[in-house]
Order: sequence, then C-alpha cells, then structure tokens
Amino acid sequence: MQKLQTTDVGGASRGGRMMLRKPTAHIEAEIASHGLKRTLGPINLTMLGVGSTIGAGIYVMTGSAAANYAGPAVLISFLIAGLACVFTALSYGELASVMPVSGSAYTYAYAAVGEVFAWTTGWLLLLEYGISTAAVAAGFSGYATSLLHDFGLDVPPWLHTPLLLTSHDGPLTTLVIGGGLDLVAAFASLLVTAILVIGVTESATVNTVIVFIKVSVLVIFVALGISAVHPSNWVPFIPPSQGGFRFGIPGVFRAASVIFFAYVGFEAVSCAAAEARNPRRDVPIGILTSLAICTVTYLCVAAVLTGIVPYRQLGVADPLAIAVDAMHEPWLALLIKVGAVTGLCSVMLVLLYGQSRIFYTMSRDGLLPRAFHTLHPRFRTPWIGTIIVGVASATAAATLPIDIISDLVSLGTTVAFGIVSFTVIWQRNARPDLVPPFRVPLGALRIRGVWIGIVPSLGILFCVVMAAPLLIDLVTELFTGNPVPALLLFGYAALGAICYLCYGMRHSTLGRELRPGR
Repeated sequence: MQKLQTTDVGGASRGGRMMLRKPTAHIEAEIASHGLKRTLGPINLTMLGVGSTIGAGIYVMTGSAAANYAGPAVLISFLIAGLACVFTALSYGELASVMPVSGSAYTYAYAAVGEVFAWTTGWLLLLEYGISTAAVAAGFSGYATSLLHDFGLDVPPWLHTPLLLTSHDGPLTTLVIGGGLDLVAAFASLLVTAILVIGVTESATVNTVIVFIKVSVLVIFVALGISAVHPSNWVPFIPPSQGGFRFGIPGVFRAASVIFFAYVGFEAVSCAAAEARNPRRDVPIGILTSLAICTVTYLCVAAVLTGIVPYRQLGVADPLAIAVDAMHEPWLALLIKVGAVTGLCSVMLVLLYGQSRIFYTMSRDGLLPRAFHTLHPRFRTPWIGTIIVGVASATAAATLPIDIISDLVSLGTTVAFGIVSFTVIWQRNARPDLVPPFRVPLGALRIRGVWIGIVPSLGILFCVVMAAPLLIDLVTELFTGNPVPALLLFGYAALGAICYLCYGMRHSTLGRELRPGR
C-alpha cells in the first residue's frame, strides 16, 4: 500500500502539480471517518435513484422533445439515452464498489487522472445536479400553477414566467424576454433545501413516500391511457426533417440529448455511498435497479402520451395534463397534476442532496471553502453548502427557460459520464491486482497490453453521441442571433477555472502535503 501511495503522489508531482492524484489511503481514511450517518439500505438507494430520475424527463421534457425534435420517435430517443446510461451505470457500479465515498465521479477522477480533472468533474456535476434542479423546478411551476387553477386559484403570469423564454422558428431557436420571474419554481427549490438541511434519514423517508405516489400515478395513466391511444398519432413515426435538428433522424438524436439529463438519478445513488450501510454491495444494486425501473417507465408513458395527443401539441410545461384532458377524465387530470407536483419535489430533493455531498467532499479536499463541509451540530448535514446550492438553483429557476437549462445540464452530464467510463479503464490498467466487488461485464480487449473495456468504451462513445448535437446547436445559435447559451457555458467554464486557480489550487490538502518543508 505504501508503494502505491508514493507512486500516486510522487508521480503526479513530477508530472505536474495539477495532475496530483488522491492516494488510495486517503480514500480509505474518508470511508472510515467522514462523519456522516450510515442509514441507507438498498431500497432507500433505489428509491433515491428512482426519485431523481422519474421527474422532469417524463412530466415535462418528453413533450418538448417530441414537439420540437423527434415526434413519436421520442421513444427511440429514450432508448438511445437509456442505452448510453446503461454502459455508464455499469462503470459507476464498479467504481462505487471500490470507492464507497461521497463525491461520486469527482472522487473517482481524483483517484484516477488527477486534481485538475477532479475539479473539472466536480464543476460539471454542479451543472448536472444543482442547475438541473432549476429545470425540475420549472416543470414543478407549470404543474403547480395548473393544479391551483383547478382549485380556483390563479397565479399571476409574472409569478410563474421566467425572465427569459425560448422561441422555435423552423430550425432556429431565439430568446425573448418573458416579462416576469418564476417565483413559484424558486420557492420550490428553497423548500426542498430546507428539508435537506433537516437530515438525510428524514429526507430519504419523505422521498420514498413521494416515489411511491408518483410511480403509482404514472402506472394509472398508462393503464387507462392505452384505450385512448389513436394509432394515427404515431404516423409518421419519424416526421420528415425540417432542417437542422428539427425532426428526421438528426431530430431523434437531438431529442435524446435533450432528455439525457433526466437519467442522472442513478448517478445520485453513488453520491450517497458514504451514508449507505453496506455500500460495496448496495450501491451497485441501487444504481442498476433504479435505471431499469426508470427506463421501462419512460418508454411506457412516452408511448401512451404520443398516442393520445398529436406530438405538435405537446410543447407545453405540462404535457401529461394535456393528454388526460383529451381523455375527458377530470379526476385523472387532477391525479396526474398531484403526482407531478409531488414527483418533481422528490427529484429536486435528490438532485440537491447529490450536489451538496459532492461539494462536501471537494471542501474536505481543500478545493472549496470549509463552509461546504461544515456539519450542522444537530442534524449532522452539510447545511451551509446545501443552502448555497439551493439559493443558486432557485435563482436559475426564476430567470432561465427550461430549454437552455436542460441543454447545459445534458452537456455537463455527458462529459462527467465520459470521465467516469475512462476512469474504469485507467483503474484496471493502473491496478491490475485490484478485484472490485462488482465488475463491468462483457470482458475486454487488449491493445498492446492495455486493458480496453468494452462497456466503458461504449459508454465514452455514447457520451460523444449525446454531446455532439448539443455542441452543434450551441455553435449554430451563437452565429444566428442566440448567443446566450454559448455565453452561459463559456462564462461558467471561465468561472470554474478562476475558482480553481485562485482558491482550489492554493488550498488543496494534497497540494499542501507536497510543498517543501511539510
């Protein structure tokens, strides 16, 4: 073990300060002394995954992806995105069984490819978790205001309309001023933040109840909606291309990139490893089981949804409500909206939970201020970091349209997932003696003695497939009058670089250990 530690730290030092890797001994010390309570079993972990995944992807983004990009072929988009996640989930399962600590992909990258990659991954995960909470909150706002309207309470438009809105004109997407602030979405983010500050055990219990409610509602929708399906709505299954990524085969892949962020829930399970009772066994179970449950649910609901309502009518904030209205079942419409409101709450709960735990680990490593790993004296939760992330998410939800948020989240997710898949390949070659409790299947190829896993390699390939439409659209819109998405992405990347160079690099715990005289 000592030899490995010297190689990890010393080798990184010779190769460059930013390539410093976290030694295995440090990770094992974190497992033993993180200070968080181990209260979560395999059912809790699966529910965390399902709670995070089944939400905005099916309640909101399915309609947008079908109406703007894929039509009924959104089912193929779900399959493509789900397949990409299967390969990544298997890689997560292996890494989580070896390194059952908070931090997820950030910790794996720190142990594998170095500190600068770890920081980059952690910064990308803020897009994946913290900012995606804003997208979910936007969906919550749409269903909540519709539900309140059914009870005779009308929320003024300026209270549930974001500052910026998107408009689709042929292959082009432009931004317009919305004329308000989505304070309903902001309130939802802050409410979930308060629940998380109270404690993970209580949060997991609330989440399990909510997951049961929303899955039951979706099952009822599918069961009753089958009889209302009009097969003519599925024709043509892949609408003719209108240029760019508007329909046709390119639209199918663009829709897959839109809904890709909705699959991040299984990754949140690995963030809970430090609070799992038996993480080496239960975390892989939670990851794979939650992904399987969610993929099947997505396909069933999407098939019924596009069969009931023509796809062009689904580009709204509450597409399932449109479908049940078409079924002329008022009680079912009310049930769907209640299920959506409660379901989206559970998604926000798990996403904010995952982000706070990632920042908690980064703070313990010295890359973020101590406030992010300061535990509440009573609840034993990283309460300051949770509040900071919650406020940031609430701000994004109040100002940005869900289309831009989902694209940024998907882009951050694909890069983070690609790093995780690469980490499996690196670990197998760097430590051939290591026998993980869970190993990726399908064997491997060896090229000049280098282990190239089939599963992680396919994970990297699918991440490229998911990211390509997003990047192409980003660049196209930059030169056609909609520079905001590109500016947000470049500004976010620049801010991350500044934070690392000005704080993280100077305060890194491992970096201080390497300084002369220490």
